[in-house]
Amino acid sequence: MSNLDTLYRNKNQWFLNRKEKISDLFFEYFKEYPSSFFSSPGRIEVIGNHTDHNNGLVLVSSIDLDIIAAVKKTNDDKVQIYSEGYRENIVSIDDLKIKDEEMGHSVSIVRGILNRFNELGYKIGGFKAATSSNIFKGAGLSSSAAYELLVADILNTLYNDNKISRTEMAKIGQYAENVYFNKPSGLLDQMGVSIGGFNYIDFKDNNEPIIENFNFELKDYRIVLVNTGGSHNNLTKYYKRIKDDMIKVASFFNKKTLREVSEDDFYRALPLLKRKLGGRAILKAIHYYDENKRVRLAYEALKNDDIETFLKQINESGESSYKLLQNCFIDKDEKQGIALALELSKKYIKDGACRVHGGGFKGTIIAFVSLKEQIEYIEKMKEVFGQRNVVKVSLRPLGVSLIKE
Repeated sequence: MSNLDTLYRNKNQWFLNRKEKISDLFFEYFKEYPSSFFSSPGRIEVIGNHTDHNNGLVLVSSIDLDIIAAVKKTNDDKVQIYSEGYRENIVSIDDLKIKDEEMGHSVSIVRGILNRFNELGYKIGGFKAATSSNIFKGAGLSSSAAYELLVADILNTLYNDNKISRTEMAKIGQYAENVYFNKPSGLLDQMGVSIGGFNYIDFKDNNEPIIENFNFELKDYRIVLVNTGGSHNNLTKYYKRIKDDMIKVASFFNKKTLREVSEDDFYRALPLLKRKLGGRAILKAIHYYDENKRVRLAYEALKNDDIETFLKQINESGESSYKLLQNCFIDKDEKQGIALALELSKKYIKDGACRVHGGGFKGTIIAFVSLKEQIEYIEKMKEVFGQRNVVKVSLRPLGVSLIKE
């Protein structure tokens, strides 16, 4: 049964044009034709900035930007993936040990996913793939998670009869990113890409996160992403600092994450926390507690069709990320693209909301803009950030998928 209409929502011809190009790329590179096609989407973090790594709450959705892959199963022991514009990644399934020189490169993700499949007793084998992506790379839309889940879903489809759950595939992707790629991410990105659709997720138990998928449409608003420049690939130490500061507060109470520390206990201990940890870690913890409340309020607002309350939470989340997480710019960075984009958005948007998107420091902001303001907003932001860096996106109901025509 075709899932094209669900995946691309009346953009079937657009996909068919891309399919033809990726088939040609596959043939050009491997001298044979592919046998199947996959799509792995980007995701938007609607609200819930830096909460997942401390077992918090998020609203997340897959979007209609994706990686597409032309794929063919092979009988050898090699996984070969050629991504348009990049070097080919080649991994032997007989050599799955961590390689320090690969950390921070996509080949480490392939090796890490193969290794985790193997450790968990799932089947692995060879395949060839050519990929093409329209997801901003390294800009906070989870291009790395989309790549991780693409590899996982190909292995799940070709060798495991689709028996591996969406949550399990997300955890495998996170493992590859944490251990092999060496980036300390939570599970938000991988879950958003894997399960697809619009979701409220409670990460209290990472092994069994509570997920509520619900239909949601912004009738009178549109979602616009602004890529302000810069890559997340060299920002690991900044993301780690946010997580580490929250963990320091949790450790003060002999807990592993802030989710295990009651907010009342946290505020009662402030004088001693201040003396022991200083203000920065405290600010991060305040953001965590307040952000979880904002996620709940935004979730309830959407269920009740209360767009005013929803937008209010988005704006407040943005202010908290700016002031408490302090992840909207890096000292000594003269460009400060995110800070500039947010300030301009606040001036241009009279009816809507905006906030830093994803990990922050560099990359993308997300804006919710009224229908009457969207054209002017997009044009003004394009003048500053470039034609290709301001994109209106739609929510996508499916996560990573084998494309059935």
